[in-house]
Amino acid sequence: MAQVLIVSDLHYASEGEKARANNDWRAAPTLPQKIITRTWGHYFWLRDPFGHNHRLSEIVEKHPAPDWVVVNGDYTVDTAFVGVSDGAAFASASQCLMDLRKAWPRKLLLNIGDHDLGKKSLFGGIGGLRLKSLQRMVGPLDVPLAWVQDIGHFRLIGLASSVAALAVFREEILPAEYSGWEDAHHQLLSSVREAFLSASPKQRILLFVHDPSALPTLYRERTIRERLGQIEATVIGHLHSPAVLKTARMLAGFPSISWLGHTTRRYSRALRERVRIEKHRLPWNQS
Repeated sequence: MAQVLIVSDLHYASEGEKARANNDWRAAPTLPQKIITRTWGHYFWLRDPFGHNHRLSEIVEKHPAPDWVVVNGDYTVDTAFVGVSDGAAFASASQCLMDLRKAWPRKLLLNIGDHDLGKKSLFGGIGGLRLKSLQRMVGPLDVPLAWVQDIGHFRLIGLASSVAALAVFREEILPAEYSGWEDAHHQLLSSVREAFLSASPKQRILLFVHDPSALPTLYRERTIRERLGQIEATVIGHLHSPAVLKTARMLAGFPSISWLGHTTRRYSRALRERVRIEKHRLPWNQS
């Protein structure tokens, strides 16, 4: 049986990104928001966002020869909150992907994470998705919108979650760029539909998405809904902590919250829709 190594949220930091220490603190406009931001980062996200570059070499050392490697997104710290359209973040992703390709040539299956495309600051509303970030990810960085790989009796399907869940991120997209994002969204869904349609009835499907916000969008696709029984597992990254995943499960079906900022609105909207997905067995596991 093939061995598949799953890696996610490497958040590599170039020297340019390291020079922006405390970027979340500076982005928050009030002292209470600064304290919440610091608490969130310390206990739930990354205690030191710029001190994890060595993790990649540690992973390579422990797993030198897997049959396949799935990397589930977030190759940069995204200190400017606009993804790899920012030069320092692009340098981070470039170095991270170069190291990955050097370690496991011809074995890599790569997903795009939300920080790679741009993500508004927790408070202050700075940044957001940038079309240039998407163009750089699929262009010079060569990470696809979606991919499919058959391994034995399994079919692995990966996709860019932020592009799939485009409606959830609309408030974070520049109006002039939205049509470009829509084109990418339709292209991605077409590829994913074909991946599900062409799967053999005997194949088990492993679905890889960075951000679980994409799952409600996928559920609304009839082609995918009709194949839910074939999905063995859905593997997500993004959450960083088992505590966040546990909380998400507890709050599934909770009403959407629109008055606590864009991050809470996005998460609560996805949790509201998750109940329908759970009823039809679309399992999700944290990588």
